[in-house]
Amino acid sequence: MAGVIEMTARRRPPSSLLTRLRDRSPGLGDALVGGAVAAGLGLAAFAVLVMLLWITSPYPDSGPGGALHVAAALWLLAHGAELVRTDTLAGVPAPVGLPPLLLLALPAWLLHRAARDATDGGEEDGGDGFAGGVAAVEGLAVVAGPPLVSARTAWTGVVLGYLAVAAPAVLYAAGGALRPSWVWTGVCVPLVAVVAAGAGVWSAYGRPGGPLRRLLGILPTGVRPLVLRPDGRPGVAARAAAAGVGVLLGGGALLVAVSLVGHGAAAQTALLRLTEGWSGRFAVLLLCAALVPNAAVWGAAYALGPGFALGAGHVVSPLSSAPVPFLPPFPLLAAVPEAGEGRWVHWAAAGAVPVVAGVAAGWVVARGAVCGERGGTRPGSGGGAVWSPGRTARAAALTAVLCAAVLAGLAALAGGPLGGSVLARFGPVWWQVGAATLAWLALVAVPTALTVRAWHCRAPQADGASIAEQRKEPTEGTRQGMRRRLGSRPARAWFTRTGIAGIAGVAGLTASAGPAGPAGAAGPAQDGASPADTTAKPKTSPPAPDAPYAPFAPLDHDNP
Repeated sequence: MAGVIEMTARRRPPSSLLTRLRDRSPGLGDALVGGAVAAGLGLAAFAVLVMLLWITSPYPDSGPGGALHVAAALWLLAHGAELVRTDTLAGVPAPVGLPPLLLLALPAWLLHRAARDATDGGEEDGGDGFAGGVAAVEGLAVVAGPPLVSARTAWTGVVLGYLAVAAPAVLYAAGGALRPSWVWTGVCVPLVAVVAAGAGVWSAYGRPGGPLRRLLGILPTGVRPLVLRPDGRPGVAARAAAAGVGVLLGGGALLVAVSLVGHGAAAQTALLRLTEGWSGRFAVLLLCAALVPNAAVWGAAYALGPGFALGAGHVVSPLSSAPVPFLPPFPLLAAVPEAGEGRWVHWAAAGAVPVVAGVAAGWVVARGAVCGERGGTRPGSGGGAVWSPGRTARAAALTAVLCAAVLAGLAALAGGPLGGSVLARFGPVWWQVGAATLAWLALVAVPTALTVRAWHCRAPQADGASIAEQRKEPTEGTRQGMRRRLGSRPARAWFTRTGIAGIAGVAGLTASAGPAGPAGAAGPAQDGASPADTTAKPKTSPPAPDAPYAPFAPLDHDNP
């Protein structure tokens, strides 16, 4: 009987086992479902778009199965995976590895949103009608509690769920005309999932600076605060690099837009020759819109000097333009300058972009240095620490390095092959773009930062002198007024800017009582003394809280 009781005590019902399993990894199931839903929504969006274009096409080349294969291949291309086209005229498979960067925004956003929502554990109610995101109420302020699911659990679940749907999609796309490359697919799709899901979890936890500081552990100790501040906000060099990259990309997009307007007739002719019917032209315009970020990166590479390649051995740069003579008509390619040597207009337009980017980056660095010298408390002020010229120059140089790294990465993503032979290289060369960015930013940003810092450092001295002069004038006036008011002519008192306290002093001249007079003006009448004899020193009341500030003026008898 004792053995039966012992066995019964050790047994646990299945419900308790499920509860223990759920408690060990809370939210893992919701994270898996969220990642799978994110992958499914991305595939569905591409499938709907491709099927819509296939239905409206007047001459469809394949059936619905072929359209779905193309949709799966485009979804993989959006992640950066390289595709292989098998139905070529020569019978040799041709690679297609130029991903439209705008297509990457949809999978990245879906992954970010899924990972951020996975940290809430499905927003289960705790029995009181409120989600678990609100921890307590202190007075009138609602204090949000930490996420219910750990960062590792949410991140792992979303990544595994996303890859669980991506694997069948890769196998399905392998049976179409555009087959994914196994090596590129095995690297790019998990990389996008890991980075985007990590960013979503990091955002859900309030963007703490600890993970970034661990990633920046390879940098020297004196460089880390310039990239990331102790409170987790970007440092001076990071903000300056963001400004420089923004100006470079914006300038590159502006160059492409101006060239397209100048070659508007050629772009229209290319659109009309490429396809017939409104559905085909709509598809071409959608492809052009998806390639706009690529065009901005190509324009920035053109402005920096290295330019970009339109085929192996055919480089387009401000110095010379040599595009492939047998390129298919495409509206964006109409913006390419004519073949031949570059003119002074190309040099001026291209050279202005990196110069403006260097000036913007140097100005941001100098502003951080000036705030530090003035001891400001604004973000980037350095807590009042004095920024020497050497530290300012190092921050500007680090800004150039960060800009070069970002532009090199974007150049690597914005290019790729479109076939074999001559079409094996399209886009800028990443290491050339990185080297040119480093040279331009270092030559422009460092002198700009030092010049702006030196100019601002002289301003506080002049401001301090002017403020001292302004304070000196009212002090002298107040001193003279006090001397005259305490002199031999009390009736003609000179009033100064003493606020309510001065008004109370004037009231004391007319309403002060005698030595024994408790009622103000009744004292002289009862004692029979003359008004001159009953004149007493004015008693000033303490200033009111809203009285304006009056500088202290020492009297003559205060001086030893």
